[in-house]
Amino acid sequence: MNTSTSTADILGPSVPVLSYSPVVLSVPGRPVDLEVRVSAPGTGSALPVILLSHGHGPSNNLSSLNGYAPLVNFWASHGFVVIQPTHLTSRTLAHRVADAPGAPFFWRSRAEDMTHVLDRLDEIEKAVPLLAGRIDRSRVAVAGHSFGGFTSSTLLGAGLIDPGTGEAVDLTEPRIKAGVLLAAPGRGDVVNGPMGDALPVFATIDFSTMTTPALVVAGDEDDSRHFTDMGPAWHADPYTLAPGPKALLTLFGAGHALGGIPGYDVAETTDESPDRVAAVGLLTSAYLRSLLDPADHAWRTACEALASAPEPAGRIESK
Repeated sequence: MNTSTSTADILGPSVPVLSYSPVVLSVPGRPVDLEVRVSAPGTGSALPVILLSHGHGPSNNLSSLNGYAPLVNFWASHGFVVIQPTHLTSRTLAHRVADAPGAPFFWRSRAEDMTHVLDRLDEIEKAVPLLAGRIDRSRVAVAGHSFGGFTSSTLLGAGLIDPGTGEAVDLTEPRIKAGVLLAAPGRGDVVNGPMGDALPVFATIDFSTMTTPALVVAGDEDDSRHFTDMGPAWHADPYTLAPGPKALLTLFGAGHALGGIPGYDVAETTDESPDRVAAVGLLTSAYLRSLLDPADHAWRTACEALASAPEPAGRIESK
């Protein structure tokens, strides 16, 4: 974050990470099995959980359990168990689910994947070597990038209207206590780009019911013209339009990949910046640690370090 306060000062030292995949869960009615990757620190107990929802980018494998290594490795090395499902929207499954109900975007199924994961945490914990007995099921967060941010918004309480039926949809998951929305879509009444026709459900989202605490992360150069001409401010809507408690991290110079969180040295990153990715990892980790454990002051310390940096990576607002 361009500050003398180090990651170790705020989060403590990193530890080696164990990563295991795929853990295969058979889900009745799902056209293919639900596969997840589980990454965890090599040491520690009573570990909080982050459910990570991938986006829908142009790469073949990043939008699956194989993506987001820069963030996953950071989170796991600082004490989180990270669980990554491959949603039905993944390009790795396109040839198998093209004709399945809900194709090609499976907006409802994506949220349901996370509920299935939580329902079967015991099974997942037993399947992963050296993880048994180490998860704290009372401390669960969700994080999502891009389309995954939309999925996470619904799990945190944002309301929807099913475009096919006109009925209200509530996908809130009460076991999730906090969230991180990374370059997430904003409000629907300004969606006027070509993707609006492809994803009409985006036009129905209502952030006024998203009451679960969340950190919204937005890049000040993330201009998603394929959805809206509102500009980068669109990605701050989940903060602006939702009730508190919420926080907004605006990253300076960041595009949609927020410096490269989808993967190491990947083509879809237009704003490659290892320092920016490190700042995202540090600030999101600090936020979730303090939300899931009020006795942990990592978020306050991280905010103070960001504010005092001579060349800060971004700015924080809260309500």
